[in-house]
Amino acid sequence: MQNRRYVLVQHTDKAPIEECVAWRTDLIPTPGPGEVLTRTLLLSVDPANRGWMSSTPPSYIKGVGIGDTVRCSSIDEVVESRHPDFRPGDVVEAMSGWQDYAVAAGHALRKIEPRGELALEFSLYGLSGLTAYVGLMDIGRPKPGETLFVSAAAGSVGTIVGQLAKAAGCRVVGSAGSDAKCRWLVDELGFDAAVNYKDGPLRKRLREACPAGIDIYFDNTGGEALQAAVLLANERARIVCCGVISRWTNDGPDQGIRGIPGLIAMKSMLMQGFIVFDNLHRRNEAFGVLGRLAADRRLKVKDDLVEGLENAPRALAGLFAGQNMGKRIIRVAERSAA
Repeated sequence: MQNRRYVLVQHTDKAPIEECVAWRTDLIPTPGPGEVLTRTLLLSVDPANRGWMSSTPPSYIKGVGIGDTVRCSSIDEVVESRHPDFRPGDVVEAMSGWQDYAVAAGHALRKIEPRGELALEFSLYGLSGLTAYVGLMDIGRPKPGETLFVSAAAGSVGTIVGQLAKAAGCRVVGSAGSDAKCRWLVDELGFDAAVNYKDGPLRKRLREACPAGIDIYFDNTGGEALQAAVLLANERARIVCCGVISRWTNDGPDQGIRGIPGLIAMKSMLMQGFIVFDNLHRRNEAFGVLGRLAADRRLKVKDDLVEGLENAPRALAGLFAGQNMGKRIIRVAERSAA
């Protein structure tokens, strides 16, 4: 048997994603002492994947080198173990990337007991859920009656943020890139309003949707949405800086946001970022809350599945084109029968 994989051949800030990777077929690797061979079941598709593939990756994690397998989070099944904590058939959280098989040190893996569908370990019980929970609860600090605005609201983090804020008693407004997504946010997920950011100036549309101003802005995009939120923010508003996807979807140069730091000071606003990897110890707390809301049907999760490892570049490119609704995941293989 062979191992199929994608390797990086040029950085993603130089060309489209599909042109930055190349398909390779190698022998399946063999684990050494203390290592584990795993078979990839699911791959997580996240905006950060593209950042790691750029020539200036985020400082919190090492970038993918030219010739290296493209990195992303994965849910794997143990095939062979030379580590005492793992045995064949175990399901683990890993960072195997775009390939069928991978070898990792045992300490780099986390054994998981799936809570329902395996895909939920990426969405509700994964980094998406943890990101939404930590950012909203720690920085946003929602209070009943406040207005929350979340950009990229139809994405994996945005959907959970909006529903979590709704459960906390907030009025929730989201932005998305199509009328269909906006209807889904309101009709299916319970948002109070949603605006299509492609349908005219966002600030004008947002002012109509948030007549009492914005108390919390959960920023997944930067760019125009951040500018609009800063200008419409109320006194003592909280801005949660989570992502800057507009960096990759805007063909022009990055634009500075007007009113910073002036409006931040005048309105006594808080603007704070965070790294989810600094909060992994909060998993049980976050997933307990999210799981109870899901069980009570106050939180719905939608997984956007793409079939086949060969479609990984298309799946990531489609994320930035706004094709997904909910958490985008690549299904590489099915779990072995018990």
